[in-house]
Amino acid sequence: MEKENIIKRIRNSIKQNHVCSVILNIFGITVGSFIYACGISLFLDPNNLAPGGIVGLSVIFNRLIGVETGTLYFILNIPIMLLGLWKFGLRFIASTFFSIILNSFFTNLLAGVGAVTNEPLLAALAGSILVGVGVAVVFKSKATTGGTDIIVKVIHEKYKHLKTGAIFLLTDIIIVTASGFVFKDFNIIMYAFIAVFVTGKVMDMVLYGGDEAKLFYIISDYPERIAGRILKDIDIGVTFLSGKGAYSNREKQVIMCVARKQQGPAIEEIVKQEDKDAFMIISSANEIYGEGYKNIMSDKL
Repeated sequence: MEKENIIKRIRNSIKQNHVCSVILNIFGITVGSFIYACGISLFLDPNNLAPGGIVGLSVIFNRLIGVETGTLYFILNIPIMLLGLWKFGLRFIASTFFSIILNSFFTNLLAGVGAVTNEPLLAALAGSILVGVGVAVVFKSKATTGGTDIIVKVIHEKYKHLKTGAIFLLTDIIIVTASGFVFKDFNIIMYAFIAVFVTGKVMDMVLYGGDEAKLFYIISDYPERIAGRILKDIDIGVTFLSGKGAYSNREKQVIMCVARKQQGPAIEEIVKQEDKDAFMIISSANEIYGEGYKNIMSDKL
């Protein structure tokens, strides 16, 4: 009897966690979609900036046939939704469809507010930042904003080493270039490219976090002293690797550590103070998993 009660409590706990997760995802999709629509309707669309993707096509067709941008966004997403249904199943498409409806609704709703600024560069920067944040928040909520998001997700499923923002950048260049034939304004095209570039960078920051760091390899005759100071002064982990000099045939301990970029100069200074003849290699570490960084069990977006 007691065993049955324990199992029942575990099941109830799992159900509660699932419900909380669903609620958080719905909230995230709603917030992300609103932020996304703000970037489109308040900055990009009223300044003739087609930011790539299906929304970029929607802006272009809006000028050609006069249908509201949000409505066009919904219509153009229908065939892509069928692709998503085939590749990712009904559960994924359900959340994405919810996001598309919200994006269409918010985009049309906010269109009545008009442009916050008529300065194209400011509009490109502000709009792209909002779009990048909005898309990333929706991605983190286990959905997409539809359109090329689904196509990008299909590509990312196959080529996981490619970052999402980079794939967006490549796909959006084609649509931004096409907008030039409609608006016939070279300056507008350049502003749109700025928007696409900034959107990709902002997405990567929100999706992958600001955990870009420096990877240090330090070869010294005084590894214990250097490692001790890094542990004490910088308070980061240090690992000793076994090495052997090919010329001297001497055994050496190689210090390896990862530090955030702002901690890098302090480590360099420690090495200079402890061993001016040390050999040090510094490289970029773009994704780090483990204590103090990202959880290795988290989903890779």
